[in-house]
Amino acid sequence: MSEFWNEKYGQVDFLYGTHPNEFLLSQSWRLPPGGRVLVLGDGEGRNGVWLAEKGFDVTSIDYSAVGCGKARQLADERDVSLAVHCADLTEWDWEEDGFDAVVLIYLHFEPPARREVYRRAAAALRPGGLLIVELFHPRQLAYQSGGPKRADMLVRASDLSQDLPGLEWLILAEGKALLDEGPGHQGPGFVTHGVGQRTGS
Repeated sequence: MSEFWNEKYGQVDFLYGTHPNEFLLSQSWRLPPGGRVLVLGDGEGRNGVWLAEKGFDVTSIDYSAVGCGKARQLADERDVSLAVHCADLTEWDWEEDGFDAVVLIYLHFEPPARREVYRRAAAALRPGGLLIVELFHPRQLAYQSGGPKRADMLVRASDLSQDLPGLEWLILAEGKALLDEGPGHQGPGFVTHGVGQRTGS
């Protein structure tokens, strides 16, 4: 799978552009100033670098060595500090209770791996920490704007609430979106997104 993404990231300058995801941008006001943020599947670094520019302490993780290299390059060009880890999230040594927010944008897995990564992502949050997530919905299969072509890798709002029982959802919605994220995500689509807050102590 890493070779698949290495090839895709090697074909164009920035497959999903260098601007942050619009949902992340719209929800970033919820994050504590200077907080620690973990960005999962950050690819070429567009979301992690933007968060670092806003003064957050950002850790960016991706499976693709090419993507990680481009994330470091983008951080250097923007003159920001970004801790980049090239790792498989199903095998990574996760830090628990350490982050004010976890960002998960268009990162799709087969269902067993998805549930495990979601569980670990929630555990990585400090109590009160936020998970900001946007993913493709199964209805995305009718659109040509990106995403996996397998229904079992796409996510409904009900999947998020079921897979992440330890979160209180401040926002949880699904619907049509107009995507403008580099050549990789262009045009009408159908997405699921949400902001969940870790409960408990």
